[in-house]
Amino acid sequence: MFRIVKKFSFCASHQLLNLPEDHPCSRLHGHNYEIEIVLSSDKIDTNTGMLLDFRKLNEIVNPVINKLDHQNLNDILQDGEPSTCEYLAKWIFQKLKPKLSYLTTVCVSETPKTWAEYSNE
Repeated sequence: MFRIVKKFSFCASHQLLNLPEDHPCSRLHGHNYEIEIVLSSDKIDTNTGMLLDFRKLNEIVNPVINKLDHQNLNDILQDGEPSTCEYLAKWIFQKLKPKLSYLTTVCVSETPKTWAEYSNE
């Protein structure tokens, strides 16, 4: 299996509304998010030797990341879903999957020590 991974980043605010009032994440706050996009396939393009050109991946992913950058994620996620890393990973995955057939996983990190993944594996 071939696998490629590319990192992206953006800054955004959010507020986790379903937590107790004394929980720090119940207040409006922000993060410098790191996103990893993972594509996997048992085949690669025999002409280029690549699963997907990273330049093409940028063209597909950057518009989605730009929708999130310097926004309040509570205003972006749909249907009242909480703006957690888990739901953000799912939201990004669903936006990208129609254009990236080999997309297998989206990882979202709020801090260097924490992350959540959404995957179809």
